[in-house]
Amino acid sequence: MALPSTKMPVVFYSMVLLIINNCIEAVSVRGDYHRTGFHFQPLKNWMNDPNGPMYYNGVYHLFYQYNPNGTVWGNIVWAHSVSKDLINWNGIEHAIYPSKPFDKFGCWSGSATIIPGKGPVILYTGVIDENNTQVQCYAEPEDPNDPLLRRWVKPDKLNPAVVDKDVNHTEFRDPTTAWWGKDGHWRMLVGSVRKRRGIAYLYRSKDFKTWVRAKHPIHSKGGTGMWECPDFYPVSVIGNVVGNPVKHVLKNSLDDTKFDYYTVGTYLEDKDRYVPDNTSVDGWGGLRYDYGNFYASKSFFDPSKNRRILWGWANECDKPIDNFRKGWAGIQAIPRTVWLDFTGRQLVQWPVEELNSLRGKEVNIDNQRLEKGDYSEVKGITAAQADVEVTFSFSSLDKAEAYDPKWVKAQDLCAQKGSKLQGGVGPFGLLTLASQNLEEFTPVFFRVFKSPNKHIVLLCSDARSSSLKSDLYKPQFAGFVDVDLAADKKISLRSLIDHSVVESFGAGGKTNILSRVYPELAVMNQAHLFVFNNGTEPIVVQNLKAWSMISADIK
Repeated sequence: MALPSTKMPVVFYSMVLLIINNCIEAVSVRGDYHRTGFHFQPLKNWMNDPNGPMYYNGVYHLFYQYNPNGTVWGNIVWAHSVSKDLINWNGIEHAIYPSKPFDKFGCWSGSATIIPGKGPVILYTGVIDENNTQVQCYAEPEDPNDPLLRRWVKPDKLNPAVVDKDVNHTEFRDPTTAWWGKDGHWRMLVGSVRKRRGIAYLYRSKDFKTWVRAKHPIHSKGGTGMWECPDFYPVSVIGNVVGNPVKHVLKNSLDDTKFDYYTVGTYLEDKDRYVPDNTSVDGWGGLRYDYGNFYASKSFFDPSKNRRILWGWANECDKPIDNFRKGWAGIQAIPRTVWLDFTGRQLVQWPVEELNSLRGKEVNIDNQRLEKGDYSEVKGITAAQADVEVTFSFSSLDKAEAYDPKWVKAQDLCAQKGSKLQGGVGPFGLLTLASQNLEEFTPVFFRVFKSPNKHIVLLCSDARSSSLKSDLYKPQFAGFVDVDLAADKKISLRSLIDHSVVESFGAGGKTNILSRVYPELAVMNQAHLFVFNNGTEPIVVQNLKAWSMISADIK
């Protein structure tokens, strides 16, 4: 459960909601041109964490934290939408809402587990009092034969499922999907913290009803703060499907930073301990699913296509008053297929293939050369709602700038060397959601540096010029890309552009950045798309394909 940065009493939220409702009535809603066309979002109000995603009996289910009464966090229920293709969605009855003593003050995040011979069961965090005391709760379908699983019940005899007086009871939440061990026990994790040490507690059960905490957490790390929304799953070391041999991924949503971090490592089943590989940092400096607006993610295994699917919440970057005016807040990132890179050092992510069904008109650019300072418009598509895939190439890395070892934070480096500052190899990339005369634009670009032993590749998505509005939060996001350019001297980029979202995948999905932006001029048919180069090394747009995207059917 992703809590707001300032935790306030439940009573306060009731007061806020009254103000919100009055505010919405008093102003005109002007959020239509910032609403997304193919990213998932409800018709109105606040949304945050994806919960319990699953595929069951031919139907995809997405639950999510939702406020039915306003555009700020509060009054949270588990809203429920169903789909046949992960792209078009129908909203049905709310699945879980406060109704019992064990969840009277909150029904927070959790996961779904499909039990052989029984069907799906949800484990979620309930809040039992005004002091935010958290327990883990159990819910099951009222009618397991209902293909849409419309109604869910919380058996009193099974709830709360986990009450643990020996943990930090106000920081104890977000149970994972459970897995079946070779010893005949179910296992699941719950996130927590103790003295700034982030913790994933492990619980075991023979019957999925009575849970006992293991002697040791499956993993913990000092100085990382509260671990929200943990996720733990196997990934195949061969190809992009689940199989043997496997490594494991442990993901934690760090409450202090509001980013998702993960490690790849080994699960010692006999000891119920997870050991990260030493190929990346275990903590704040480690790998992230996404280096932009992406948090509280949840994955599930899709048996229909033998793949793992990842959902993530993309919050708003504007102010609460703007959310009031729009009438909505929060979207979900495009669901992504996740697999282990051939190096074994990191994950790779890519939009689910079903998204391609929304592609409409296509335009192509081949072998277009861009000199220093060149930018060229990609014409013939709806640039405010588009899918763009491009491969850039160059003949030499000799002009790459020297890399300073002090540049350890990619985001700071992006801020220092933005798209407007001339470089050697780069900056080059896309100017998305751009106005005709570039008063507004959101650049997504690469920049190449040279160190003594290798080249360092930076991917940036910079919102500082995204809107003429001066009072918006307009961050620059960035990540380093683990790729060797010396061999073929080319790199790819895919960007999904959707009115107030630019969701980008660098080098085939090795480094990904989702940015929320709110242009004033570059909206609807006034938005433009450009390719550009601001480096002294000429860049070739080897191949570019761009599609106008039709809107998904989301009800």
